[in-house]
Amino acid sequence: MYDKFSNFIQDKKHICVIQAENPDGDSLGSALALEEALADKEVSLYCPVDIPKYMRYFEGWSRVDIEFAYKADAFIIVDTASSTLLSKLLDDAAIRNCLYTAPVLVIDHHETAPDLDFDHEEIIEATSSCCSLLYRIFNSQKISISAQCAENLLYGILSDTLGLTSQSTTSEDYRISAELIDAGAKVAEMEEHRRDFMKKSARILDYKADLIKRVEYHLDGKLATVLIPFEDIREYSDEYNPNVLILEELRFVEGVEVAVAIKTYPDGKLTGKIRSAKPIADQIAGYFGGGGHPYAAGFRIYEDYTETLPELISATMKLLDQLPQDN
Repeated sequence: MYDKFSNFIQDKKHICVIQAENPDGDSLGSALALEEALADKEVSLYCPVDIPKYMRYFEGWSRVDIEFAYKADAFIIVDTASSTLLSKLLDDAAIRNCLYTAPVLVIDHHETAPDLDFDHEEIIEATSSCCSLLYRIFNSQKISISAQCAENLLYGILSDTLGLTSQSTTSEDYRISAELIDAGAKVAEMEEHRRDFMKKSARILDYKADLIKRVEYHLDGKLATVLIPFEDIREYSDEYNPNVLILEELRFVEGVEVAVAIKTYPDGKLTGKIRSAKPIADQIAGYFGGGGHPYAAGFRIYEDYTETLPELISATMKLLDQLPQDN
């Protein structure tokens, strides 16, 4: 399967690496790692939104452009195979034309089935992170991993596995991390740099307190939800992702088995980010046409919040009831 990567890049001169419109540490690490691995080619990095300030601990983040590289002769999409998460691209006729006429390779680690309607090749495996999958590819294809590439890959793995502590983390992730350290990634320096960028201002701390006060509990405390309106997104998201602020807190509330942060947008769009202590997050997201991992997933719909919340409660209740009861 990994030969697809070498075959895809073999005759390409200019490759554009694409992230979805919700960049995270794994997608950014993947894009920057590919840029390093393809050093003998011209590489453009594209994301339809600016990289948020709280993710700018990645060296090289500023090379990610919001201007599309129309002249690239091939495109690699990382960390998603979902048309929903690529809607900003597909809604642009000129970008859409590029993806429909040029070679495209999709590299993704999510278990949700791809739904892209343009011709493409794909390397999709259910791994803890896209960066873990990229390491497998590079290792299999004898692609040299520089110290900077190792750092980017390790940042991505640590991001998607919550520092190698999430349920999706495997022993392989620890082995890969050790090999990336051997390749030159300096964990202590990386963590110090990350912490500098992850520091919260007093304003953000006050906002976090406000978010906590908004949390609602359902199903006898098993489901926790919080609504994040567009006004909050516009005010705070560039400085700190509201989802990151609140979801981690909800994971540690006694009795909470599913936590969902819901964002609303002026165009009627509504997004949900799900974290679950039980392996049902992807199934909950599936009720709304989304997907992801059993313990972390998301969805995007065009529906009113007051209609969505009862549907979310109902779907969560059914799935929790279907789980085997602990003795």
